[in-house]
Amino acid sequence: MLKKQIQQDSTEALKLGEQFRLGVLRMLLAAILTKEKDKRYKKKLQADAELTDEQILEVISSEIKKRKDAIVLYEQGKRPELAEREKKEIEVLKKYLPEQLSQEELKKLVVESITKVGAKEMKDTGKIMADLMPKVKGKAEGSEISKIIKELLTK
Repeated sequence: MLKKQIQQDSTEALKLGEQFRLGVLRMLLAAILTKEKDKRYKKKLQADAELTDEQILEVISSEIKKRKDAIVLYEQGKRPELAEREKKEIEVLKKYLPEQLSQEELKKLVVESITKVGAKEMKDTGKIMADLMPKVKGKAEGSEISKIIKELLTK
């Protein structure tokens, strides 16, 4: 379903002459196709190995993370024009993610997970993340969650 939406938006961008958006969507479709080929190869399937919407969200999140990493490097290398381009690509990609959780909602979920797994110190972060990630998949970034966990466990 999500893949079809991205394909339709790609066609629309082509018709409207939106070259930047078209390029970003084509790159995203290529990443999805690569993931599908990997899945097919690993399972030795002959037929198509379509990704679920959840798996496509993972691909989108991964692509956004790559761009955020690139922004940091471009800013260190004093290339603000390239960093700005990456930021614009992130904006196009974010349209396909579910609505992101607010800091308050995220903090509440982290606190619930901490009490559920009985975490007391930083070495329990893995347990908290394992409990929390299925609930917030695509709705929050792992780095944001880690920051909140660190904040709460180091008090």
